[in-house]
Amino acid sequence: MTQRRHLLAAASALPLGLALSRYAHAQGAWPSKPVRIVVPFAAGGTTDILARAIAPELQRVFGQPFVVDNKPGAGGNNGSAEVAKSAADGYTLLMGTVGTHAINPSLYPKMPYDAVKDFAPITLVAGVPNVLVFNPESAQKYKVNSVVDLIRAAKANPGKLNVASSGNGTSIHLAAELFKSLTGTFMLHLPYRGSGPALIDLMAGNVDLMFDNLPSAMPHIKSGKLKALAVTSGVRSAALPDLPTIAEAGGSLLRNYEASSWFGLLAPAGTPADIVNRVQQETAKAMATPAIKERLQSQGAIPSGMSPAEFAKFIDAETKKWAVVVKASGAKVD
Repeated sequence: MTQRRHLLAAASALPLGLALSRYAHAQGAWPSKPVRIVVPFAAGGTTDILARAIAPELQRVFGQPFVVDNKPGAGGNNGSAEVAKSAADGYTLLMGTVGTHAINPSLYPKMPYDAVKDFAPITLVAGVPNVLVFNPESAQKYKVNSVVDLIRAAKANPGKLNVASSGNGTSIHLAAELFKSLTGTFMLHLPYRGSGPALIDLMAGNVDLMFDNLPSAMPHIKSGKLKALAVTSGVRSAALPDLPTIAEAGGSLLRNYEASSWFGLLAPAGTPADIVNRVQQETAKAMATPAIKERLQSQGAIPSGMSPAEFAKFIDAETKKWAVVVKASGAKVD
């Protein structure tokens, strides 16, 4: 009888043991299928550039495709909302930005996601300054060769100069709004569904100027298709050391001007911590490899790789900072 009881106990425990074994195997096997990195802007911009820089490295390490999926619209809100509503299983990630996670909550009266509660921060990928760039023909037409020239031209031609952005609420948009607010100028804002389309129209002469992220603008500055006037960061960029900051070049009106951008990976809230930590660790390693580090630095990006906890604190501080900027600029999106 004793032996029979032992056999029955062993048999009843078998299904539970198998279930636990399968669960442990499933957890350890991540990823067992392709992982999607949603970029909430059109291809060609800095968000897209950074996602495509790290995707091959993550694919190499984890042995599954990391597919970049562009989902533009509403200043990054559309793609971000899609990720927020996705399964928290590690197979959908977001390349978030200062716009999607620090600016938009203050700029939009109604958000389709909660930038804090709906996401698990993974890591800050890179920070970048923006750069004030002009279509060369527009610069010649309005006699703009410096930041001071732009202020003069904008005041002499209210509403005639138009400034492109990668979408409402992006750092590119807010950089322009802050400039207008501090200088008392009016330039028509033209939002696009990403930096890439905006740059195309800028180079075609359909738009006059833009405060673009430096990595996406850099090739066109080097080719002469765009005229760079200044960077928006507090210090000069090592990628363009001879280019002044707006605070340096803009006189007393702009002495406190600063508006930089950042980009980071996030997952839907509830994504297992071990997956979040593995992605963070491998992304940090990728950003530290000489090839990627040198390539991004040459384009003006500053690679990072902070921990999930550090990134969460960073987002909180940035949200508070940009809330002040949005209020001071008077920028609104209906």
